[in-house]
Amino acid sequence: MSDVKYKRVLLKVSGEALLGEQEFGIDYNPVQMMAGEIASILNRGVQVAVVVGGGNIFRGMNNSAQLGMDRASGDYMGMLATVMNAIALQSALKKINVDCRVQSALEVKQVAEPYIRHRAIRHLEKGRVVIFAAGTGNPFFTTDTAAALRASEIDAEAMLMAKNGVDGIYSDDPKTNPNAKKLDEIKYSDILTNGLKVMDSSACTLCQQNNIPIVVFDFAAKGSLDKIIDGEKVGTFVN
Repeated sequence: MSDVKYKRVLLKVSGEALLGEQEFGIDYNPVQMMAGEIASILNRGVQVAVVVGGGNIFRGMNNSAQLGMDRASGDYMGMLATVMNAIALQSALKKINVDCRVQSALEVKQVAEPYIRHRAIRHLEKGRVVIFAAGTGNPFFTTDTAAALRASEIDAEAMLMAKNGVDGIYSDDPKTNPNAKKLDEIKYSDILTNGLKVMDSSACTLCQQNNIPIVVFDFAAKGSLDKIIDGEKVGTFVN
């Protein structure tokens, strides 16, 4: 353990990262790849918790508007989507003999434990991966905020944000502005004052209040988790 920078981390994986080559749903290839990445740092003694988004299946605000339903109902559907993604990742981890538990903020006792903070920490201490599903259990909060909340609750030493096809934080959207510059290291305040759309402001504020550094990196770049816990510069570091 002396050779790693972080001993307990929370990994936030966007739902879109699990799309792979598909337009909708779960592609097992990226799920399997992420399971292998998690297993690699777990085998080095790092305690790993995960929050998975649900945007590959249902986007609360956008989809609810299109379907003519209220925002709260759409957000609850999005929470259920994260449960599906969590079960998929758990399955991939178990296939490579990684002990794993899913804890849900919504009660779905047939497939997941209820979220209990002390039980989650105990699982981590026993070397199990814990996947937090269903966000905060409340509408109007994103999975970014849920990730920051859970990272704070379990005393994570860093929150690692795995993005889909983006290798860090840029001064502007690199997909629309070719002159956007990648930022190697920034402060929490830079995200808040400049309106950088890398995460919710509430998630950023939570991390700032609890002094949890954030690393934003590309989901598809193999070996990134190992490099991050080795202290190498990967993506964008926020402190």
